[in-house]
Amino acid sequence: MIEIRNLTKSFGDNLVWEDVSFRIEDGETTAIIGRSGCGKSVLLKHINALMTPDSGEVLIDGKNIFELDYVGQRKLRQRFGVLFQGSALFDSINTFENIAFPLRYFTDLSEQDIHDKVMAALRHVNLESAAEKGTSELSGGMRKRVGLARAIILEPQYIMYDEPTSGLDPQTADEINELIIVMAEQFDITSIVITHDMHSVLEVADKVAFLDQQKLSWYGTIDQMRQSNQKNLIDFISASEYQIKSKSSI
Repeated sequence: MIEIRNLTKSFGDNLVWEDVSFRIEDGETTAIIGRSGCGKSVLLKHINALMTPDSGEVLIDGKNIFELDYVGQRKLRQRFGVLFQGSALFDSINTFENIAFPLRYFTDLSEQDIHDKVMAALRHVNLESAAEKGTSELSGGMRKRVGLARAIILEPQYIMYDEPTSGLDPQTADEINELIIVMAEQFDITSIVITHDMHSVLEVADKVAFLDQQKLSWYGTIDQMRQSNQKNLIDFISASEYQIKSKSSI
C-alpha cells in the first residue's frame, strides 16, 4: 500500500499544492486528474522519491521513503515501472534493446534469459514481431506499447502511467487502456495513471484523485465521482466530455 500523508510542495514562492493525503491500495488503479499545471507529474515524482516534499510523507508498506538513504531509494525505484508520456525510447537502438536495457543495467542475467524475458514482454503488449524494428519505424501507439513492455520488464510492484493516451487516436487509446487493465489484472500490479482523459479514467480506474486550486480537491471511487456534486470536479469532467464529443464528431 502507498499512503500519501500531508504532502506540501513549492518551487520558490510558487506553491504547487499543500496537505495532499490519500491512499493507493495494493492492486488498485488510481487516476490522478486535474488541469494542466496543477502538479500531477510533480506528485508522481514524489511517490517514487524522485522529488522531496517541503513537508509530509509517502509511506510504502509502512516505511517513509524520504527517510531511506540513496541506496534504499534506488532499490525502491526498481519496484516501479514507468510509462513516460513520450515513451522515452532510445532512438539509437532497436525495440528489443530498448526493452532489454533495464535488464542489462540492473541484473546479471544471461543473454538467453534476457532474450526470453524481452520476447515475453513483447508478447504481453502484442508486439513480438517488432523486436528488430528501429524506434523510428514505430507508430505512436506502438511506441507506447514498447514503453509499457520496458516498464514491466523488471516485474515491478507498481506502474506509473504519465498521460498514457496523450496524442493517440481514439482506437489506439482504447488499446492502451485495455493493456492497462490487463497488466493490473494479469500481474496484480498497482497502477497510478496521470491523465486528463476522462474516457480513460472511466475505463481503467478504481479510484480518482482530483488536484485543483493547489490542493487535493476530491478523492473517491468512480461511482462516488459519478454522484459527486462538487462543482470544480463536475466542471472538469464536463469540459473533458465536451472535448471527447467534439473530437468524435470530426
